[in-house]
Amino acid sequence: MSSEIKQVLEAVQEGSLSVEEALLKIRMKPFADIDYAKVDLHRKVRQGAAEVIYGAGKTSSQIVGIVDTMKQNGQNTILITRLSTEVAQEVGKSHRLSYHKEAKAAVIGELPVPDGIGRIVIATGGTSDIPVAEEAALTAQVLGNEVFRLYDVGVAGLHRTLANLEHIMGASVIIAIAGMEGALASVIGGLASCPVIAVPTSVGYGASFGGLSALLSMLNSCASGVAVVNIDNGFGAGYMASMINHILLTKS
Repeated sequence: MSSEIKQVLEAVQEGSLSVEEALLKIRMKPFADIDYAKVDLHRKVRQGAAEVIYGAGKTSSQIVGIVDTMKQNGQNTILITRLSTEVAQEVGKSHRLSYHKEAKAAVIGELPVPDGIGRIVIATGGTSDIPVAEEAALTAQVLGNEVFRLYDVGVAGLHRTLANLEHIMGASVIIAIAGMEGALASVIGGLASCPVIAVPTSVGYGASFGGLSALLSMLNSCASGVAVVNIDNGFGAGYMASMINHILLTKS
């Protein structure tokens, strides 16, 4: 891959290829086909963030093969989500990794120095929402963001939320994570001047329908500036928050 990119850059230097044409060629560079997976080598060029491995349903040998391919092509920090403890232990025999049990995720390599425009605040309604929050937090950190955790500040004790107004109002992006009726996103959305990403969780009693109740509540939020991701999708929220936290940098 690197030799082909070098040829493209040399063509630009020689004047036989324009900068715009070269950028298009680099962005269109496909993937490495390793039989059971097609590893996207240029996702960071196209989207600003490298490919992440979704661990659920993959064997340890498959994950090791994907990691090998990523590292051979210059990806030094690799995030693996939805990874069980058992599979993480097997992968750890081939690659040194840091396993985060609550997030059910692992990181291979060092976390980057935060380079976003501000701080991402991650708030949860209750302690039971922390696993989803940790997936969001770890995702955001791997993507180069400063993260502040604000856990167990749900509306059942509104004073807990109001006691943290400084953090809420000082954030560049807020991820509001809650199950039950999912009211936290609306409350924070009514207090914050930044975008709020709501994450419904499957926490709750029978009538919460595995997070569907919280999802519908968040979708129907009367607070402006609230967007919603899927149930328990901490990764999606952390990724989107990172994009928002870097958007001014990518446009400059």
